Amino acid sequence: MSPIALPTQHAAVLYGAKDLHFEERTLWPPHQGQAQVAVMATGLCGSDLHYYAHGRNGDFVVQAPLVLGHEAAGIVTAVGPGVKHIVPGQRVAIEAGIMCNNCSYCAKGRYNLCKNMRFCSSAKTFPHADGTLQERMNHPAHVLHPLPDNLTFEQAALAEPLSVLIHAARRADFTPSSHPTVLVFGVGAIGLLACALAKSYGAARVVAIDINQARLDFALQNGFAQQVYCLPMSDRAKTTDEQLRRAKENISTALTEFNMPDGFDLVFECTGAEPCIQMSIHAAITGGKVMLVGMGSRNVTLPLSAAATREVDIHGSFRYANTYPTALALLASGKLPNIEKIITHRFSLKDTARAFELLARGRDDEGRMVLKVMVGAQ
Repeated sequence: MSPIALPTQHAAVLYGAKDLHFEERTLWPPHQGQAQVAVMATGLCGSDLHYYAHGRNGDFVVQAPLVLGHEAAGIVTAVGPGVKHIVPGQRVAIEAGIMCNNCSYCAKGRYNLCKNMRFCSSAKTFPHADGTLQERMNHPAHVLHPLPDNLTFEQAALAEPLSVLIHAARRADFTPSSHPTVLVFGVGAIGLLACALAKSYGAARVVAIDINQARLDFALQNGFAQQVYCLPMSDRAKTTDEQLRRAKENISTALTEFNMPDGFDLVFECTGAEPCIQMSIHAAITGGKVMLVGMGSRNVTLPLSAAATREVDIHGSFRYANTYPTALALLASGKLPNIEKIITHRFSLKDTARAFELLARGRDDEGRMVLKVMVGAQ
């Protein structure tokens, strides 16, 4: 079949830093094992924003035109040969990571660590795998997950960031029967989801720390956290020793404010900021756990003796594996009250550049804060 005879679709395509084109592309039929999905909602992520603003995310540099977006849901419009469990018309969440299913990590169920992982919207691999900021996309059917009937596309798009927290909770052995006290650093979208997950799992206490009072107020007023603390702003420390001393002093003040001088059983560090990572170790109770969820500082000086002598376990957590069914069921269960309030702004696909600019500013023209921005098919 000639490409001329094929239908077309539109996509928001990144060519470099702040160089986003809304362009028409050929719509190819799905291949063996693939389904074609009309993308109805995509949530913008911090990594997407890094690519948009800088043309790179850490070490991963955009080398060719790339479609961003990986928090998404839509409707199956066609299936390729061999696809039996997904049918046209079915509503699905799109899991963006395409694992090899052949390596030792995939065999152990830890496919998030797959060395051959191709993650849609990431420039880590080349050729890049396009993401979900397009009208339709072909995607492996085995990583498309049917939606519960009572879930909207926007709510289903939250399954991706929620999966990050479900995976982190599993790494920390946090289950609905464990009832730990929980402290969350950072109440952006990921931190708010950490709070919501902790409350849904029956945590004995959920509190949050940030430098943004408006975000903390939002977390408190909407029931994500039971108590919050705003860190005071100060000049950058001149030496490493001073930075470590300040981290210990600041978290000591916060713990006193929370009436938890001994610390919390479980700390979710969702900022990636070096001072917060340092504070998180002191914030954990003796024998407690720190989950490193936020991606930010590449090299960090840590008070390791404070972790080692108190047996504070520090766990890394990267993306997720085998979480989508749990995330979708939890989103549909009603156990995450006010979760849809995390979605603060909405744009059409053709206005994707405006959506990124708003996310970068953090506040809209009326002064309202920006948390999760959704880009839809309208």
